[in-house]
Amino acid sequence: MADKTILLIGTYDTKEPEMRFIEKVIREQGANVLSMDVSVLGNPQSETHISKHDVASAAGMSIDDVIAEGDENKAFQAMSRGAASLVSTEFNSGRFDAMLAIGGTMGTDLALDCAQALPLGVPKVIASTVSFSPLIPPHRFAPDVQMMLWAGGLYGLNSICKSSLSQAAGSVVGAANAARAPNITKPLVGMTSLGSSCLRYMKFLTPALEERGFEVAVFHSTGMGGMAFEKLAGEGAFACVMDFCMQEFGNMLAESLVTSGPLRLSNAGRVGTPQLIAPGALDLVDFAGWQDIPERYADRPFHEHNRLIKSSIFNAEERREWIRAMAARLEKATGPVHFFLPLGGVEEWDREGGETHDAQAHAALVDEARVVIPSIVSMSEIDAHINDEAFSEAVLAVFDNWMAAGKIRVER
Repeated sequence: MADKTILLIGTYDTKEPEMRFIEKVIREQGANVLSMDVSVLGNPQSETHISKHDVASAAGMSIDDVIAEGDENKAFQAMSRGAASLVSTEFNSGRFDAMLAIGGTMGTDLALDCAQALPLGVPKVIASTVSFSPLIPPHRFAPDVQMMLWAGGLYGLNSICKSSLSQAAGSVVGAANAARAPNITKPLVGMTSLGSSCLRYMKFLTPALEERGFEVAVFHSTGMGGMAFEKLAGEGAFACVMDFCMQEFGNMLAESLVTSGPLRLSNAGRVGTPQLIAPGALDLVDFAGWQDIPERYADRPFHEHNRLIKSSIFNAEERREWIRAMAARLEKATGPVHFFLPLGGVEEWDREGGETHDAQAHAALVDEARVVIPSIVSMSEIDAHINDEAFSEAVLAVFDNWMAAGKIRVER
């Protein structure tokens, strides 16, 4: 197996013993190190491969300019810009295979930007004193980032700290050795959904699309899944998207914790990828299982899915607003868009007799879509529930027409 190279990022002025310890462990595991110093004020005792001067320069500044910011936060944001730029450049030049960064709040802030700069599938590990803390908003996480607590790591190298850092080093080397870059030989359809107890069109559509020569990737729309979907969409990875689960989008507008960030429903349209869209699960607002239901939702239907996640529903006016917000984003698309409106409901629990059924609120969603969607994109009304086979058959009919018209690329 060819040696892998790990990009190691940290403040070598204040954390040099820790950084050199990690370098040693990485080399003991048979990998190489490409070191990046993101310090501002001090200097390491020995040189790194990428210096703080290189990082500042990548941000269009000198290190003196960074210091002249006169504020630790502003200075480190400048270093974050430079580091993220260099991470992208150095990876595209083939200089490393995986990334490991360590830090407290400052170092973690920078490390999150660096992880976002790398493609999906590149191993990226962050050892942090605030690992997966609620301080970090969900949209800051790269979809496939791995984080672990840097226990005992605030100041100085000790036995507890060594245990954490050695595991981080082993994790990134193991991931680099085991990782397989996506080898997409067939045109790829990106699809969003939830677990099949809520949405299950993918069970019908996936084999049908595979029979047509496509590969299908289904993304779980509970936050990180939507981030992965949007990142790949922005890279033009999909021949077509079937974006049928809008739960993350509604959650974002309602400021729920269960969100995939501000770019949801944006990237496929920006790069011109054909989009098949439906308002699946746009009626639901999610909360973490440990949260109390906010007072404004307390008198609404409620579904407790498991100990991790529970849902209430949006009212009629909220659903109208979310449809208008969807229309505003779809209007900016540079490629073809078709909107499917399932008249019978948008997720399994909203069927008549279900926990989240609200006929009046669903009627408001339908009425609003009839007004705002046809003015910007083509639309089909489906006299069925989104989980009925009739919905999937309508989707395939449009997909096949687009293929015949050459709107969907059928070769890689």
